[in-house]
Amino acid sequence: MNKLFRTVALILLALATATSANAQRRASGAGELISQQAIAGAPLGATAFRVLYRSTGLRGEPIEVSGMVIVPANAPPGGRAPIVAWAHYTSGIAPDCAPSTGPFKYLVIPGLGQMLARGYIVTATDYPGLGTPETHPYLVGVSEGRAVLDSARAAEQLTGDAGAPVAVWGHSQGGQAALYAGLLARSYAPDLDLVGVAAAAPPTDLGQLLRYAEGSPIGKSLLAMTLASWSRVYGVPLDNVVDPAALPNIERLAQYCLDTPTGIAGWVPAAGSLLQRDFVSSDLAELQPWRSLIARNSVGPLPSRVPVFIAQGTGDELVEPQVTAAYFARLCAARNPATLLMMPGVGHVLAGLASADAAIGWIDARFAGVPPTSNCSSLGQ
Repeated sequence: MNKLFRTVALILLALATATSANAQRRASGAGELISQQAIAGAPLGATAFRVLYRSTGLRGEPIEVSGMVIVPANAPPGGRAPIVAWAHYTSGIAPDCAPSTGPFKYLVIPGLGQMLARGYIVTATDYPGLGTPETHPYLVGVSEGRAVLDSARAAEQLTGDAGAPVAVWGHSQGGQAALYAGLLARSYAPDLDLVGVAAAAPPTDLGQLLRYAEGSPIGKSLLAMTLASWSRVYGVPLDNVVDPAALPNIERLAQYCLDTPTGIAGWVPAAGSLLQRDFVSSDLAELQPWRSLIARNSVGPLPSRVPVFIAQGTGDELVEPQVTAAYFARLCAARNPATLLMMPGVGHVLAGLASADAAIGWIDARFAGVPPTSNCSSLGQ
């Protein structure tokens, strides 16, 4: 009798906890679907929607985020189809740099056709400030991670697939977003059934990343975008770290998008002006408040219950391969079921495309309930 009583009590406690989490979510509105609009051109007969949904700002305030939800033609009606939340690479930091409104909205999702053919619903957040008027918090991990998780919640509402398994898949900036989604999932979105996180060329240690970026032409441009965004998001002046002569070009660079021919045509001359000088006068990783901000946005190990797949090209000119390998070692030390795929000679831009088959195969296994494996043994762990 006592055993039966304890069992019933545990069930009631679990139901109360779940109800409390869902009530908290409803109270905050995070993940609430605000609007949806059908858009054309989705592959394999899928149906695509541009959506606007609620998320949470850096100060806990409700914000609106745009993105896409792509529903496969073979999705079972009301049938808990698995959801893959895609997190995109850098498209720019201006409000009109949202991939969901760009001309290549489907082409920039590596493996989209494969995922749709498997019956997976695919979400693609734009992140805050891309597609909406506020400043985009570029490389701000908490902001990105929340937007990714809330895109899955919005997809659940759109399709009626609440409780479906969710995987996150991202590249570059989106790799950071994917890892932060895994880090935040239990506390921020306990209602989601997150089964795994896949990240290609993810920025992990931002201090090392920003130092490494200064040696690369495109890296300097992304450093400038980071400075422009963080100065606005965090209210930090640039005049004590940036050559004053470079400030106008940094502001110009912040206006252009990297996912359209017109945007790139404007971005190239602005970036060229920056490349002619070392425009950052100090080591940001050693100067406050930049040091604290960099640490805040450098992701740590994920909870040990979250499986992780990481892909990294050895020819990456933006994300140093050794930094990714060091992060993988931290995951292994934290007992994450982690897999690292090193891709010989692959550069940063192609890392997502080059790893898509492996990443989606890994996601297939997570959706199928296959216990995650690890190659941490290659490190002796």
